Amino acid sequence: MLLSLRKTVEKHGLLAAKALGQNFLLDRNITDKIVRLSLSRQSIGSFAGCHVCEIGPGPGGLTRAVLEAAPDSLTVIEMDARCIAIMEELKAETDIPFRIINGDALTFDLSEEIRAPRQLISNLPYNVSVPLLTGWLHQAESYRAMTLMFQKEVAERITAPTRCKDYGRLSVLAQLTCDVVKLLELPPECFTPAPKIRSTVLLFTPKPAIPSAEILSKVEKLTALAFGQRRKMLRQSLKSWPQALETCAAIGISPTARAEELPPAAYLQLAEKI
Repeated sequence: MLLSLRKTVEKHGLLAAKALGQNFLLDRNITDKIVRLSLSRQSIGSFAGCHVCEIGPGPGGLTRAVLEAAPDSLTVIEMDARCIAIMEELKAETDIPFRIINGDALTFDLSEEIRAPRQLISNLPYNVSVPLLTGWLHQAESYRAMTLMFQKEVAERITAPTRCKDYGRLSVLAQLTCDVVKLLELPPECFTPAPKIRSTVLLFTPKPAIPSAEILSKVEKLTALAFGQRRKMLRQSLKSWPQALETCAAIGISPTARAEELPPAAYLQLAEKI
């Protein structure tokens, strides 16, 4: 019989490791709510028919909620060897195919590791949340959905509209590849240890038509130049790429515009025409 999350943490002497960006979510009411809201927003009643991958399961709060939602299989990727023992205990208590990988999610191509259709879920380690997300967005068509928790300020960058101080490269990439909705915001006291910031759970649903890898690479180059000098006009920030400025003129983008004034669709159009 499984112990409660808190007793499991005590049994394994599991203190969150700052170096691994760990803040454990031990309230089953909250982990269950995250899964319930994700499923509801996707208009499905369970994970049946999907192969789920959880990144950084820690003591297994979200893991238990995922297993109760009956996926066809579950793969967890965890760097902390202490948490692997907890995952082994969960695996022993379920009939659902359950694969445990002790490693760094940054080194895995999940589109190769996980069978389709795939769903991702994670209380992401905050210190690697952006590079992980960026890699997944480049393969957004590989996933049915991604339910991911970020520190609030990162979530605000992801969902920011144009002409907003939080709008930037991550906003453009996320919004070109996925429909992103906020599911839940959590205060620091929900976590052990309590971080100094609030957290936000977002649901990413890939768009029906996603730009090609070549086009997304151009978008990233354009946004790196434009937002790298966001206070300057495009005629200045893009001057190292003359073809980009010429294309702006051809498609009606003003050279006196600034990076935050262009919506994601404008960056896409520009990348497609260069």
